[in-house]
Amino acid sequence: MPPAATPAWLKAAPALFLLLWSSGFVVLKVGLAYADPMTFLALRYACVVLILAPFLLVLRPPLPAGASAWGHLAMVGLLLQAGYFCFTYLSLKQGMSAGALALITSLQPILIGLLAPAIAHERVDAKRWAGLALGVAGAALVIIAKASIDVLAPLGLLFAVSALLCITGGTLYEKRFGSQTHPVTSNLVQYSVGLAVTAPLAFWLEPMHIEWTGALLGSLAYLVVGNSLVAITLLLTMIRHGEASRVSALFFLVPPCTAVIALLILREPIPFLAWPGMALAALGILLVTRTAHTVPK
Repeated sequence: MPPAATPAWLKAAPALFLLLWSSGFVVLKVGLAYADPMTFLALRYACVVLILAPFLLVLRPPLPAGASAWGHLAMVGLLLQAGYFCFTYLSLKQGMSAGALALITSLQPILIGLLAPAIAHERVDAKRWAGLALGVAGAALVIIAKASIDVLAPLGLLFAVSALLCITGGTLYEKRFGSQTHPVTSNLVQYSVGLAVTAPLAFWLEPMHIEWTGALLGSLAYLVVGNSLVAITLLLTMIRHGEASRVSALFFLVPPCTAVIALLILREPIPFLAWPGMALAALGILLVTRTAHTVPK
């Protein structure tokens, strides 16, 4: 099957994705002050499912054909929604510092570059490897400048590495097996899988405390619409229409963008060392995204 034509609106997708994904970390920090982490994640997924279910009934979008197509959607949901986010929250709960967690998960584009040739049939040339190296160096500078990267607990480190493997696996799996499924259908399946995993974990691990405040509701609304519905849809669409290594390189810009948004919203200062880190990350993205070499399947 020839690849689907790239829609014109997708040109704006990287910038919009970065804005929504990066600001999500700042908004999440606000929400977690009023709810237990896994409970908040399960509540977020429940809201997404409740929003999407009526659209499925009204729009009646085409459903995936065959058990394998349903299985592919469920696997992406298991890796991205359940695996990545659960392990991220559990890592923080077990004592991993936010800086260490961000540094570990920012290695995702490097893993994508290593695995993409075998799994997604992509060739990563020397220029792109240079861009990936600059990107991870820039992201590391931003993170080191803003937070401690001490690893406080072996179990927290294990969860952080698991989160890295989940988002890497989810990206490559979507590139290898993803199809042009209607976004309502794909999101509903994937977030249902996420809810089926996170709700029991919240019940098992936490007292499920929620303090219903305006700040919590605002944080929840933004994460449900901005991150869970729009940003994830943009990410999966970019992966289907582009190369996994190029799309994943966008994550190098997440720490710098988050730092700028935190400065504007939370008044968190940006240390001097973070500015050259931002420049390195931007240069790395430029090198990675300027050229594309894909080996046909």
